[in-house]
Amino acid sequence: MTLPEEKLTKKQLKADHPTWCPGCGDFAVLASFFNVVQKLGIPHEKIVCVAGIGCSSRFPYFVNTHGIHFIHGRALPLATGISLSRPDLHVFVFGGDGDGFSIGGNHLNHAARKNVNLSYVVMDNQVYGLTKNQTSPTTPIGRRSKTDPRGSVDRPINPMAQLVASGATFIARTHAAQVKHMNEMFERAILHPGFAVVETLSECTMFFPGAFDSGNPRKGGAFNLVDETKRNMECTAEAMQLAEETEIMLPGKFGVYLESRRPTKNELENEWLKDAQAKVADLKPRDLLRQKFAAMR
Repeated sequence: MTLPEEKLTKKQLKADHPTWCPGCGDFAVLASFFNVVQKLGIPHEKIVCVAGIGCSSRFPYFVNTHGIHFIHGRALPLATGISLSRPDLHVFVFGGDGDGFSIGGNHLNHAARKNVNLSYVVMDNQVYGLTKNQTSPTTPIGRRSKTDPRGSVDRPINPMAQLVASGATFIARTHAAQVKHMNEMFERAILHPGFAVVETLSECTMFFPGAFDSGNPRKGGAFNLVDETKRNMECTAEAMQLAEETEIMLPGKFGVYLESRRPTKNELENEWLKDAQAKVADLKPRDLLRQKFAAMR
């Protein structure tokens, strides 16, 4: 990583004032992102923030970097294109449980299995807040909302199990109320070569207050950490077991569930391009086009 001549300040990184509701956990996520980017010394012009639709997806408006607010659930395909075409950039994707596990769930699976080099933060609040209290893919059974006035009857997605099964090479879980831990998870995700995703429990104080109190010691909960010294961090079976425990014994464990190394999509495509370029020797692009057109006659 090339360090900038001058270290970025928070003032340089801040853009519009966040429009989230008072007490929203996303404020803490934004502050943590600022802290980690400053600490790592990522050059200002090398930062790209991409998001879909939702409360959390307004992230690019509040960060003074290259940024795109894309269509619902399609942030990852766009971010993939940016990462592959500009490998010199640090690509960050932000979204919520709906954008990541519902309408964008298929794109999450494919970006993860391809191991695209980017960092993805899912701010999970277990509710659709932007549309004013609707059931989301992670909403607990029995919770009432505008779309389920008698209580949700559908089994919610287990985010960590979904991520492990998808093939992501770095998977972590944190809590917006635990800022120090969140900083650590974000930093490790950014430094990881490949598809790195952090599920962040971020409370919606307007429509689902207290949703994550069980993981907040200040609210009488327990913030239990993954013991990495007793685990094989590259073992998907162990990671899946942790994910299943999270579903059974709330609030589950926080920390890194999986951290493995395999070639990234970026590295593989770069090798393919080098090989293709070697076969055409010194031919210019226009000469290649002429050959293709000639072959089509």
